[in-house]
Amino acid sequence: MSARFVSKLRAEATAGAGCPKPARKQKGAGMNSRSTAPQKARQQAASSRRHGSPEAVPAAPPGAATGAGVTLAQTVTDRLRAALMDGSFLPDQKLHEEALSTMLNVSRTPVRSALHSLAAEGMLDYVPNRGYRVRRIDLDRLISIFDVRGVLEGLAARLAAERGMDDAAQAAYEQALAEGDRIVDKGRLLAADRERFGEINAALHDAVLRAADNAMLVDMIRLCHNIPISSDRNVLWNEYRWLRRSHDDHHRLFDAIRQRDGARAEQLMREHVHSVKLQMRALLEDDAESQRAGPA
Repeated sequence: MSARFVSKLRAEATAGAGCPKPARKQKGAGMNSRSTAPQKARQQAASSRRHGSPEAVPAAPPGAATGAGVTLAQTVTDRLRAALMDGSFLPDQKLHEEALSTMLNVSRTPVRSALHSLAAEGMLDYVPNRGYRVRRIDLDRLISIFDVRGVLEGLAARLAAERGMDDAAQAAYEQALAEGDRIVDKGRLLAADRERFGEINAALHDAVLRAADNAMLVDMIRLCHNIPISSDRNVLWNEYRWLRRSHDDHHRLFDAIRQRDGARAEQLMREHVHSVKLQMRALLEDDAESQRAGPA
């Protein structure tokens, strides 16, 4: 796990820590934390991130609802959800309707509807007369989310096996497996492959969920994935052995689904999600121990 990701994870898992105070003034600046820009530019970017500049709200992500039937409120909700998922807003940060409506160039009505929806999804906290804040996720709650994910995604795998994958779904799964194989066959996890492997992992899980063909299950799993750190797009480790284990799980799961073995498919998926939970817990506990020990 990168130091940047651990710092972000620790910030969300540690209760009571406040957000940085916003600067008095801000000027538009980029938000790419990997940039090699001068210190002043980085400081401007950080200030922009705290205040919620237009750059902090990305376009709706792939897979978001689109088309003539999509309302403005849905579009605003998708854009704010994407910003919350990529960490553009800090834990405990207050979200103001007026500021968001200005940055999105919409009225306050769709923004208000979006904030209400995101609070219902568990991404925001609402306090009467105080408004909405980005929800802080403590470690115990994060672990409980993975426990629920394991049960729900295990059920999805069982249903996918019992109902079977159609030819299109099998082809999509096999293509994602092949792409994952090319990354794994390098014998090490390269930084450049982390994001792509996260996308492959998400594609494999999505294929299983589509094959399960259960709308209620889709909604429940989506709520679990709406917690940024628990999203199946996150690669939580740097060690190659965990990459190898994860992708081997994908192969075993596919074999069970093709053999229409629902019980085995369910057990494999639950073990797969459980292993991610154990990795995350170990990494967080090791990092906390290092912080308590201080510099050597």
